[in-house]
Amino acid sequence: MTDKLPSAPVRAEVLVQALPHMQRYDQEIVVIKYGGHAMGDPAAAEDFAEDIVLLEQSGVKPIVVHGGGPQIGRMLDKLGIKSTFEGGLRVTDEATVEVVEMVLAGSINKQIVGWISGEGGRAIGLCGKDGNMVTARKAVRTAVDPASNEERELDLGFVGEPEVVDRAVLDAVLKAELIPVIAPVAAGADGQTYNVNADTFAGAIAGAMNAKRFLLLTDVPGVLDKDRNLIPELTVEDCRRLIADGTITGGMIPKIETCIYAIERGVEAVVILDGKVPHAVLLELFTDYGAGTLVRA
Repeated sequence: MTDKLPSAPVRAEVLVQALPHMQRYDQEIVVIKYGGHAMGDPAAAEDFAEDIVLLEQSGVKPIVVHGGGPQIGRMLDKLGIKSTFEGGLRVTDEATVEVVEMVLAGSINKQIVGWISGEGGRAIGLCGKDGNMVTARKAVRTAVDPASNEERELDLGFVGEPEVVDRAVLDAVLKAELIPVIAPVAAGADGQTYNVNADTFAGAIAGAMNAKRFLLLTDVPGVLDKDRNLIPELTVEDCRRLIADGTITGGMIPKIETCIYAIERGVEAVVILDGKVPHAVLLELFTDYGAGTLVRA
């Protein structure tokens, strides 16, 4: 465990309510996906780092998986590399995948490690390549051509999806009481580097690690109904019904699909919550209020 406690205001606000909840998560793994938009605010980043350190000090075993889409976009613009999207995923050619790996496994990963270390935590930066933690396969997606109304296969380049997760590295890191911070970059069986969607990557990690909770920090409050009101809790069956009737649309669909994927692999529950809310992680895990939409079996 670490020596430095988070700031007094955080302890005062959270710990009064937290004690009854801590036993529920004692020695349990919690996977937190930290989104590219959610990490854009320095104050929110400091809150997030404090939350992660307090989780570890409370007996929880946090695993952080981060995205970085906006930061990748800015670097590609700076380098003059054009980037396009198909089916909501960044088409990743050879030049782009080099930038993706540099930004995700390099600057962003070490920045988050630094934030956690600055709050007294002992974090270690990793990516899916380390110790063959995650082996990826080329992602296959289809779309309907508006001109011909026929389905066509999208060529996304070096975009991958998790195929195999080997938990040996993460087990060793957690046993050493370190906080793993993982970039969603992985190698294929052919040795090729793949850019993996961070939500999908985190869901695969959560499933392989039998996580008690999987938190998806994003830039929206959670799942909204047709009147734009937050839905506090959903079952997997509810999720499928709301996708079918058009309540859940756009970018929320792949997030919900990731929730279902993780739950089907043994994760007890998944929460989609707004990463810009101060101390959203602690509010969700250690208070009665919650901070988003909880999805369960």
